[in-house]
Amino acid sequence: MTTLLEMRNITKEFPGVKALDHVNLSVRQGEIHAICGENGAGKSTLMKVLSGVYPAGSYDGEIHYEGALAEFRNLRDSEDRGIVIIHQELALVPQLSIAENIFLGNERQKGGVMQWQETFRRTEELLRKVGLKDTPGTIVDKIGVGKQQLVEIAKALSKDVKLLILDEPTAALQENDSRKLLDLMLELKSHGVTCIIISHKLNEVRYVADTVTVIRDGMTVSRLDAKQGLREDDIVRDMVGRDMSHRYPERERRAGQVVMDVSKWNVWHPEHAGRRVIKDISFSVRAGEVVGIAGLMGSGRTELAMSIFGRSWGRDISGEVKLHGTPVDVSSVDRAIAAGLAYVTEDRKGLGLILDESIRVNTTLANLAGVSTRGVLNEAEETEVAERYRKVLATRTPSVMQKVGNLSGGNQQKVVLAKWLFTEPEVLILDEPTRGIDVGAKYEIYSIINDLSAQGKAVVMISSEMPELLGMCDRIYVMNEGAFVGELAAAEASQERIMSLIVTE
Repeated sequence: MTTLLEMRNITKEFPGVKALDHVNLSVRQGEIHAICGENGAGKSTLMKVLSGVYPAGSYDGEIHYEGALAEFRNLRDSEDRGIVIIHQELALVPQLSIAENIFLGNERQKGGVMQWQETFRRTEELLRKVGLKDTPGTIVDKIGVGKQQLVEIAKALSKDVKLLILDEPTAALQENDSRKLLDLMLELKSHGVTCIIISHKLNEVRYVADTVTVIRDGMTVSRLDAKQGLREDDIVRDMVGRDMSHRYPERERRAGQVVMDVSKWNVWHPEHAGRRVIKDISFSVRAGEVVGIAGLMGSGRTELAMSIFGRSWGRDISGEVKLHGTPVDVSSVDRAIAAGLAYVTEDRKGLGLILDESIRVNTTLANLAGVSTRGVLNEAEETEVAERYRKVLATRTPSVMQKVGNLSGGNQQKVVLAKWLFTEPEVLILDEPTRGIDVGAKYEIYSIINDLSAQGKAVVMISSEMPELLGMCDRIYVMNEGAFVGELAAAEASQERIMSLIVTE
């Protein structure tokens, strides 16, 4: 196999930070090459150097592509050579059609006049290649995230891609959509397309990758060949620099009295009249207990959590929430917080944080009264609170004045947790608390959850990763189509039992 890409001694510095330190990457023609590393290790920075987002001259080192020195000044330069990158946050315009998105910036036109027949014909060809049955005129906003990923790949194929880079392509996908995407990568490989995949999901890396390059702290640590066998433990060890045979920290499981009891909870869709999304759900969570909610994407888990937390989703909500046996008012977010509830959203960037603000500002957002006197914010006290939680949660940052948008995913998640811990909740609802976070940062989040349960907090944990639920929870409720279809104690729970409850009910 010939070498398609070689990045030699790539060094990239930002003010006060060396993001990449003599990184080397060699990718062979027609292979799927995985890049693994913790959040902040430098994976995305390396790909931005390759694709011209960080242009030649802004870094040290050399890029050799198709046997020649390459100096990309921008994305257009790299795309003209067949290098296309698909970022974790999709770059589609929701209000435009699939066809318009695929050829946006690369329109089929003659003399400034759009050739719609040609555009739609070519779009149909591309959609067949990626296995999408939707029509070219379908508005992107009307299709799910899994299909949107396939539209992004179709868009890449429209540019005669030779090297396709996918950054966390399955982070927001459920298992079925993830497998379809991985199988598509293998199909593209069979047609000569070379792929680089950045992923934290090591089972997926083992499924598709021919070679794995591990980066830690901005440096190349190892290169692993699938022909010699890819062991998850080896990848994890190289990523975090220590053995992690125990992925989930041990804790003493000791549940106390019931803290929160939800009974006969019903929620109707806010836009579609007559569609009941949550159906007569009842459950409880005890002090010191971590209760999981398992289910496929679309089963209603997030809708349940948001409707309980201040009715922030849904309409015509009915049912009762009790804390310590007493009914509480959760009809607004303010009232839910006052009652002792906190909700860590699955969308930390869109709903959990203000990315352009500092750690200090974000930490106190949900409890400004706690750092104010007679309605006047005390910035010194705010800084003290943020600093305290930075130390408690071991958030990696030079200062609480750092903008949250500049932090890694794991550290952003710690800031979200700090924000809600400062409200001193009795019940903490965690919705996909480790989504898009590397294995080392996951362990740190798990340790924080265990500490909270040891303090007597009641924790509800929603996760699409069944091993995570099995490793962390005392009990697991299984959800399907808006209803609970089973409850399993930790000792009797397994992935097979959870899936059987989902498919047989």
